[in-house]
Amino acid sequence: MSIVPPPGPFPTARQEAQLVAERPAASAQAAAPSYRLAFEDVDFLLRQDLRPVRLQLELLKPELLQQEHGIMSTVSVFGSARIAEPDRAQEELEAAELAARNSPSDRVVARRLAVARRMLANSRYYEEARRFAQIVSNTCVGEHVCDFVVKTGGGPGIMEAANRGADDVGGKSIGLNIVLPMEQDPNPYITPELCFRFHYFAIRKMHFLTRSKALVVFPGGFGTLDELFEAATLIQTGKIEPIPILLFGREYWERVVNLDAMAGEGMIGPDDKDIFTFVETAEEAWAYIADFYRLPR
Repeated sequence: MSIVPPPGPFPTARQEAQLVAERPAASAQAAAPSYRLAFEDVDFLLRQDLRPVRLQLELLKPELLQQEHGIMSTVSVFGSARIAEPDRAQEELEAAELAARNSPSDRVVARRLAVARRMLANSRYYEEARRFAQIVSNTCVGEHVCDFVVKTGGGPGIMEAANRGADDVGGKSIGLNIVLPMEQDPNPYITPELCFRFHYFAIRKMHFLTRSKALVVFPGGFGTLDELFEAATLIQTGKIEPIPILLFGREYWERVVNLDAMAGEGMIGPDDKDIFTFVETAEEAWAYIADFYRLPR
C-alpha cells in the first residue's frame, strides 16, 4: 500500500483552488484563460499535446483508488455483453418464435430465431459467471484488504453476472467501463467506489492485468478475444508471469479458436496451448485457481 506524504508547509492544490474560487476576476488579465490554474483548466487538459498527461491520469486514478480500498489482487472476468440471464433469454426466444410464426419466410426473422435459441443455451454462462463470482468473493467479505476481487469491463451480460455475484454475497467488485459511441452504462452491481470510466482502451486493458491473479474468460466476441489474446501474448513472450487463463466452455472455444491448427502450421509452439485451461463450472474454475496458488479449500 502506498503512503501519501504530508503536504509540508506549502498549501495544497485543493486549498489554492478554493482560494482562487473565492476571488472573482477583477481584471481582463485575471479573467483570461491563460491565468487559470493549469490543473483546473479543462480546455488546456483536453489539448492534443496533453495526451501523455491524460494517459497518466487514467493510469493513476484507478490505481490509487484501488490502493485506498484495499484491493491487493483481482480475478478478471471477460465475456460477451450479449449473454443475458436465462429469464431474459427465454423472453427473447418467445418473442422470436412469435415473429417467426407471423413471418415464416422472412430470412431476418429466421436468423433472429436461430440466434435466440443459441443465446438461451448460452445463458447458462450468465449463471456460471454469477456463481463463480459468489465463490471468489466469499473469500473476502467484510474485510478492508482483499485478494481475488472480481474485476470486469463494467457492462451488461457476463460482466453484469460477475459483478452481481460479488454483490450477492456482500463482496467488493470492480468495473472498468469505457466511453463508446453507443454509450454503455455501468451495470448496477459494481461497488460504486470501484466503478471507473476510461477513454483509452490501452490503459483500461493494462488495468485488467494489473493485480490480476487469474483471467476467467466466457464466450464472447471481438472485445473478449482482444482481451484474451493480449494476455496470452504477454505470457507467451514472458512480459508477465504465467497466471491461470481459464476458458469457460470447451465446445465454444474449440470451434471459435483452433489452437491445434495454429500449432500445426507452426504459428505457435506446442506448449503454447498450455497457456489456456478449459473449465465448465464455477466450482471447477475456482478449484483450479485455488490449486494454482495453493490456497486452503
